[in-house]
Amino acid sequence: MKNKYPIGILGATGMVGQRYIQLLADHPWFEIAWLAASDRSSGKRYGEAARWRLDTPLPERIAKMIVAPAEPDGAPKVIFASVDAAIARETEPKFAAAGCAVISNSSAFRMAPNVPLVIPEVNADHLHLIEEQPSRKESGGYIVTNPNCSTIGLVMGLKPIEERFGIEQIFVTTMQAVSGAGYPGVASMDILDNVVPFIGSEEEKMETETLKLLGKLEGHGVAPLAAKMTAHCNRVPVVDGHTECVSIKLGKKLGREVRREDILAAWAEFQPLAGLGLPFAPEQPVEWAEQNDRPQPRLDRNRGNGMTVTVGRLRPCNVLDWKFVLLSHNTVRGAAGATILNAEMLASLGKLEPAAVAAARA
Repeated sequence: MKNKYPIGILGATGMVGQRYIQLLADHPWFEIAWLAASDRSSGKRYGEAARWRLDTPLPERIAKMIVAPAEPDGAPKVIFASVDAAIARETEPKFAAAGCAVISNSSAFRMAPNVPLVIPEVNADHLHLIEEQPSRKESGGYIVTNPNCSTIGLVMGLKPIEERFGIEQIFVTTMQAVSGAGYPGVASMDILDNVVPFIGSEEEKMETETLKLLGKLEGHGVAPLAAKMTAHCNRVPVVDGHTECVSIKLGKKLGREVRREDILAAWAEFQPLAGLGLPFAPEQPVEWAEQNDRPQPRLDRNRGNGMTVTVGRLRPCNVLDWKFVLLSHNTVRGAAGATILNAEMLASLGKLEPAAVAAARA
């Protein structure tokens, strides 16, 4: 790509905003041109406004950039957004109304009927929902969301199974890293030597988002997957990487007839983005770990540059049909990397081009 898309980051000083900056440093398609944050940060150089928390140096060019107010005036037409849901409900529609493609990590609009909730490997066809948004015809702008950090890993592990065999019931228990709570997140005296069996709204998000992601695009909306699901979500003293223990009941016609080898083949052959040339798409989106004590956050979270979901411990379930363990990097695949991959998918479909905006307004 000769000319990179100029992009803006809304919520640039937060942990996901910092991860955007880290991951986009050498991106072949996108270039950071605008940073915005809260009033207490706007007007300052980014290096002064943000307390950099990642394990690579803050790029010098970014450190010198002036943080703008969280308003669409002067913003580029592609926005990567990661702000609190309450703020997103107010600000993201403003940017869409101003003609921006708002590619969001916020939960504010994930369940809106006309907003795509997307994992490109799972349901890229749901991106058609942007055409149902009033701002699309008025200004060319729109909102696209990616799921909750715990939901993404789960759905990546389920999708290859669901499309081959069907799924009727899902039971999941999560062990979620503290980085999912942002910074400073959970107080050290609460999380060290401890497990916190509650994350606000997390279980509800997993249960609703999973069924929308695995659902079918029908007419002007999405018909959720007709499955029963329950989730137990826990915060554990791990820095990065969400671990999930999953049990599933397969479709009525198959059930126990599905062999272990069949599920392993479904995971191994799941490569829906192969050949599209999307820079952030991992070669193997779901990767099997054969060791009986894997996956583990410290050893497996960075597979596929943090974009691969690792699955292991596949075995029969005495209550449902099958059970397994999965792991995903919650701030890469589960947050910033997910937004970037959604943007790449939109670019590949021509949805970020000025001509596409003009056509939408016509």
